[in-house]
Order: sequence, then structure tokens, then C-alpha cells
Amino acid sequence: MLRVEKLSAYYGATQILHDIDMFVESGEIVGLVGANAAGKSTLMYSLSGLRTRCTGSISIDGRRIDALQADQRVPLGLVLVPERRRLFPFMTVLENLEIGAYSADARAHRRETLEQVFTLLPRLAERRDQEAGSLSGGEQQMVALGRALMARPRILLLDEPTEGLAPIFVNLVYDLVRALRALEQTVLIVEQNVQHVLRTADRAYVLENGRITMHGTGEELLGNERLKVAYLGL
Repeated sequence: MLRVEKLSAYYGATQILHDIDMFVESGEIVGLVGANAAGKSTLMYSLSGLRTRCTGSISIDGRRIDALQADQRVPLGLVLVPERRRLFPFMTVLENLEIGAYSADARAHRRETLEQVFTLLPRLAERRDQEAGSLSGGEQQMVALGRALMARPRILLLDEPTEGLAPIFVNLVYDLVRALRALEQTVLIVEQNVQHVLRTADRAYVLENGRITMHGTGEELLGNERLKVAYLGL
């Protein structure tokens, strides 16, 4: 469904990503792991159209999208949950969710999608009339995830979804990812929490210094000795 070929990205004159090649099949959960400053968020911003200086190609179902602006990629089904949630704090949970129904298709199915979101994330139904800024960090992350689902994504991009969360909310995030797999939702998830993502993902890529250095199933990478030393401390 998603294919990236020879993708490079830059901050000013500094090259951050170097000739990234990767793919995500329909219905897959694919992880992208790496240390701080490896280029993980830059890759997510490049995919979603928030990085303007990139070379290489990004395609959905064979259609090139790398020349499109970010708002033009959302109706094609590419939806990002950014780091640090970026909610509207003085709007209610419900209002934040409804903003996610951006495209014409999402607006047309807003009511049924909202019911699905409340089924997947029942805590949001309980908090629907609260201001988003009054919620805990973990609850705010649930709102950010729900808002993205309101867009009816074909490919859901999750950028560090468990960063700074208490263990109970880390587990809730991965419970949601597993529930989305059962619904055949395609997900690309960036994480520093290597064990969690590799135990959940169908496949994963390892990004080091802006380059893909390893690729395999979650099980294969969990058993990789170099990965154990570098990221798992084993």
C-alpha cells in the first residue's frame, strides 16, 4: 500500500535521511525503531507532507504523492498522530475528535466513525464533554489517537505514541494497535520502546543515523544480537 524509494530529507543544508527504502502492505502493523536523533520523526513528517525539502518517491497504491501538500495527502488516507499530541486544549474531547473528520468522506461517515472510536476507546466517551487540556497525558494521547481515526485513515502513522506515558497507558496504546490489526487497519508506528513495538509489529525497520540498517519480522529482530546490545541493553 505504501512504498518509499530513495527518500532523503534535509534540515537546511544538513541531510537527515539517506536513501530510505521501505514498504508497508495493506493490513500490516510495521514498526520503525531507533535511538534519539536517528531520523524517525523526520521520516514521519516526510511521509505526511510536513517536510518540504525531500527527494525520492512516496507512493500509495502506486500513486506518487511526494509532490502533494500535507492537506492533500489526508484525503488519500495518510493520517499522522504527531509527537506530543497537539490537541486544542480549550476545546472538548468531542470537539477535538470531530476536527479529525477533515475530508469529505470522513465528514460523511462522522457519526458511525465516532461510535467506533468510542467503542475502541471507551474512556473518551466518558470524557466527551471535558476540555482536552484538563485530561491526563495518557488520556490526551487517547484523544489524539481517536482524532486520527476520525479521519478514516487507510495508513495510520503513529509517531512515538507512548512517549512519557505511564505503563497503564502504554498498554492501552498497544491494546488499541492490536485491535486495529483485527480491523485490518494499516499502521506504521515509530517507537523508542523497542520491545513493545517488536512484540506487536508484523515487521519492523531499524533506523540508525538516517539510514535503514536492519529489516525483518518482530521476532527476528528481537533475536538479533546487535539489536539486543544496542537497544535492549541485553
